[in-house]
Amino acid sequence: MGSLDNNIFRIEGVVQHYDWGGKSFIPNLISEKNPANITYAEYWLGAHLKAPSLVKVQQKNIPLDVFLNEYSSKDSEPHFGTLPYLFKVLDVHKMLSIQVHPTKEAAKKGYELENNKGIPLTANHRNYKDQNHKPEIMVALSDFWLLHGFLERSKLIKNLQETKELYFLLKTFLSEGYVGLYKKVMEFTQEEVNIILRPLMDRIYPKFTANEIEKSAPAYWAAKSLADKDVQNLDKGIFSIFFFNILKLSKGEAIFQDAGLPHAYLEGKNMELMANSDNVLRGGLTSKHIDVEELIRNTKFEETIPAILHGNQNKSNGEVVYKTTTKDFEMSKIELNSSTSHRSVSNSIEILIAMKGSATMIENKNAFFIEKGQSFVIKPNTAYKIQTNSEAEIYKAGVPILVNCSNLEILASCSFKALIRIGISP
Repeated sequence: MGSLDNNIFRIEGVVQHYDWGGKSFIPNLISEKNPANITYAEYWLGAHLKAPSLVKVQQKNIPLDVFLNEYSSKDSEPHFGTLPYLFKVLDVHKMLSIQVHPTKEAAKKGYELENNKGIPLTANHRNYKDQNHKPEIMVALSDFWLLHGFLERSKLIKNLQETKELYFLLKTFLSEGYVGLYKKVMEFTQEEVNIILRPLMDRIYPKFTANEIEKSAPAYWAAKSLADKDVQNLDKGIFSIFFFNILKLSKGEAIFQDAGLPHAYLEGKNMELMANSDNVLRGGLTSKHIDVEELIRNTKFEETIPAILHGNQNKSNGEVVYKTTTKDFEMSKIELNSSTSHRSVSNSIEILIAMKGSATMIENKNAFFIEKGQSFVIKPNTAYKIQTNSEAEIYKAGVPILVNCSNLEILASCSFKALIRIGISP
């Protein structure tokens, strides 16, 4: 167990057993048996109040949010008042709901409005659980499929032209654009949805079950949405599968999803890093609440050309850094062998998880062994080294403080050492 004087601490995350998860990947990662064969959808590492990680300190398990607030020195506190990110491992076995995240400004307004209406935070129809935005980045751990933003205009037109049951929507798209098209289908009654989509499902589902449809085709995912579900009423989210990019990421590739961009995870395993928020506006494919008016208000109605990220590689340090436009977080992958070690100085609270192999983290005279499935939290301004005698793959979450501290508007959130590094006297 770690001492309070240490800068590196072992932590344990929290499993979320959502019904869309798999049953073996996460249990195998964290060395848990699953005799009941239940789903392991997400493994959370962070200080989110819903499920904070546990810090191992002097024979105690201290929730990470409590540890940061009460046990860290002023110089070690996170730079955003609380930990600004939530780090996750995901195993997507069934499709997740289509979703859009609000901007920070929209979240603050929506949160206050719902509070004034007296809507409980735990209510199923509540849209805003906090006042924060929720940008997110994911890195594929396997082939990973997702919906990601609206198709380019020509590609969306092609989908409507080639899908006879949806061809009637072409006129709406040509005259009213993305917003008119999306608003029209999202405002269909359940009866209208069933009448329009039933012939489509009857046509494509037999082909799906016979493995005659490629995964890159919207018909594949439209048909898969029926699997293991009551199909008496069809889901209006099926329309969106024909409107959005169907994206396949290979292992190590990443994608960033900012406020307003509609998306949905379809299948695969990934590392996900997001702002510490629970604000999600749903657009179908699951039974979760849909507030069509609020969804449309927060959606970016524009074509999206997916920007797949391969990361900035530092071969001598064994690190690949996935840069984004957000100041809330930064994710990197550290791949080491016996001839490559990793040296770093943490600019913020960092969380590390080993996905493969084992390694040793060295900080001053302290050494910490990390192996597959284990996680550690590192205080800011900590110089450390990671080395291995074999191979190791470690993912790291932190905050890109050096970039952010060049912005004079947020200097108050920067640590003393970060200010000194960019030549500013605090």
